[in-house]
Amino acid sequence: MASLDDMVQSLDEPGNWLLLASINGELAGWLFLAGIANELTAHWARVLRVQTALSFRKCGVGRALMDEVERAATEDLTLDQLHLELRSGMGLEGFYKSCGWQEIGRWPKALRFPDGDHDEVLMALPLRQTSGPVVSAR
Repeated sequence: MASLDDMVQSLDEPGNWLLLASINGELAGWLFLAGIANELTAHWARVLRVQTALSFRKCGVGRALMDEVERAATEDLTLDQLHLELRSGMGLEGFYKSCGWQEIGRWPKALRFPDGDHDEVLMALPLRQTSGPVVSAR
């Protein structure tokens, strides 16, 4: 699968992480975190490919992944915010809102699927309060 190979190869890039969830030694879910190399946007990252194995749905795997990516982004990567995009009409907005994410916008009918067009929902998770400028006197 080319997209999986591309994702694994991109783990060599700084700021890209793959989080894996397991239950009793079985892969239960995964999440890809893509860092941003641009100095203007290096304070945030994108959450991509949040997946839960079908046999582990409704077991808290998605919540555990979201909790861990928030912890890792804050403590390990010292980021200020996370972004993600999702397809409307799947009930996912409520899940992410329950995890603290905020809807910040939509691209109307941006995604075309066999069942019709869907909005792309843009969401953000603020991780910590950013402080203002540091001023020191000598």
